[in-house]
Amino acid sequence: MKRRLLVTAIGILALLGGAITYVAHARDGGAAENAVPVVTGQPMRLDGRTLYFRNLADGPDTGKLAAVPTDDPGTARRVGELHCDRFAAAHGTAICLRLKPNSLPALTEMIVLDADLRERHRETLPGTPSRARVSPDGRIVNWTMFVTGDSYAASGFSTRTGLYEVDTGRLVKTIEELAVFVGGKRYFASDVNYWGITFGADGNRFYVTMASKGRTYLIEADYRAYRGTAIAENVECPSLSPDGRRIAYKQKNPDGTWRLAVLDLTTRRITHPAEDRPIDDQPLWQGNATLLYPIRNSDNTLDVWSVGLTTPAKLLIPKATSPSLT
Repeated sequence: MKRRLLVTAIGILALLGGAITYVAHARDGGAAENAVPVVTGQPMRLDGRTLYFRNLADGPDTGKLAAVPTDDPGTARRVGELHCDRFAAAHGTAICLRLKPNSLPALTEMIVLDADLRERHRETLPGTPSRARVSPDGRIVNWTMFVTGDSYAASGFSTRTGLYEVDTGRLVKTIEELAVFVGGKRYFASDVNYWGITFGADGNRFYVTMASKGRTYLIEADYRAYRGTAIAENVECPSLSPDGRRIAYKQKNPDGTWRLAVLDLTTRRITHPAEDRPIDDQPLWQGNATLLYPIRNSDNTLDVWSVGLTTPAKLLIPKATSPSLT
């Protein structure tokens, strides 16, 4: 009997010790580092101090809007009830793209939100959500939809990129009428696609990718004049730095994958941050020297990473995508 009690006591101590070790290891970022702390039912507001993203900690199909402090992204994430397939915000305005369930052909709800994330406007648009951005002054929201195909690698895909003026209510369902010049000549082609708009601080100058005849161009455009000029090639999903000096983008590799690249708009010099893994999204600037972007893991999950122009990449938010700063 004594021997049996001794064995039982040793077993209990071993289990207790293992539990203590597990908790301590998890607290230090060890084996339990994939356990993501979440706080639900908390209000969220575009306050200029918060990093927003789609929460994937509850599974890839939830995609509820979540938030962490910009200066402490490792803290417990606040998760709200707003579901978006793509989200972006700036200067008190946000855009939420949400695929309508069971819609054939695919339809997407484009929802414009105010600083308290209350709905201001809604449109139903054809296609599947791909990209979303808000101009730095908060006056224009823009989006890109896949009209056919499901990725940039798909054969025969088509995109449709549009704009909505928050103050005036003007809706531009597609920018295909934009007058574009390549090599000094007005460009016309039946296969033109646009995607990934990024606006300058003045709310007028913008950049967008144009694809045609197997080539991709970076278009610099004047919104009021509705005219653009090709200034570079092999530039996809551009993102303009807050100071307007650089474009971060996806640069296609010979094997068909993309890597992160940065174009200096003055010198036209291209550099590559210390991130060699393939990316398939529109990078986001945090200040003028850091980029945020999602990376897909081998198990098909997504994490948000950051990398400096001259510093190494680091994991910022696990099980997350579609980062946005206000």
